[in-house]
Amino acid sequence: MKKLLLLIAGVSLSLNAFAWGQKGHDIVAYIAECHLTPAAAEKVGQVLGGRSMVYYANWMDNASHTPEYAYTKTWHYMNIDADETLETQPRHAKGDVLTAIASITKDIKKGKLSEKEHFDGLRMLIHMVGDMHCPMHAGRSTDRGGNAVPVQFFNRESNLHSIWDSSLVESAHGWSYTEWQWNIDRVAEEFAAQVQAGTLEEWFEQTVRIAKRVYEVTPVGAQISYDYVNAMAPVIEQQLLFGGLRLAALLNALYE
Repeated sequence: MKKLLLLIAGVSLSLNAFAWGQKGHDIVAYIAECHLTPAAAEKVGQVLGGRSMVYYANWMDNASHTPEYAYTKTWHYMNIDADETLETQPRHAKGDVLTAIASITKDIKKGKLSEKEHFDGLRMLIHMVGDMHCPMHAGRSTDRGGNAVPVQFFNRESNLHSIWDSSLVESAHGWSYTEWQWNIDRVAEEFAAQVQAGTLEEWFEQTVRIAKRVYEVTPVGAQISYDYVNAMAPVIEQQLLFGGLRLAALLNALYE
């Protein structure tokens, strides 16, 4: 874990480099699916009715805008303001990504959910573990996670949240989600175990540190072009990989 933290610190320093978009969530889900134990893979398949995790990777983004699941709108992020930490930041009254993941994980582990509740809970976990690895989902409440930070992306008006949502992922590599997995999911088992170790809070703390660095190097009105994409590509690759490996670890522990 110490080596892992050193790697993350190094990446953050090299940053002179609403959640991932559809492609990002597909990547996280597919990487996780590739790392499930046989027992977990069987149970996940049963709960999802035989469909892949990728099939439901983006379900929650749409569901949160329906009356039935409107209560989950704040479950995609946890804002950390400039002078706050995970410990000092007041929690959102309607919930946040960390609280929701912990609660759903606990409920599934108890084994007392109805079939539909279990189905919904698993689909939410697949999505939210991806969310918690997207830097702007640890952004500031004062600017709505970067939504109120205008930037120019290749001379097109955008905002900091939007470019981290989809634009940077698509610009970094024009790969399909399977090609993303094939290219970035190549770490040694020992390193993967280090990535998967720790708590939800420790995982999210890493995202918080990256988010703070992103703010430092992306001022209001920043002109974002090839140099920024090149600098951020390794960070995007890391966070998508970490999200997938950790989602697998979470599900393997649930369905052991």
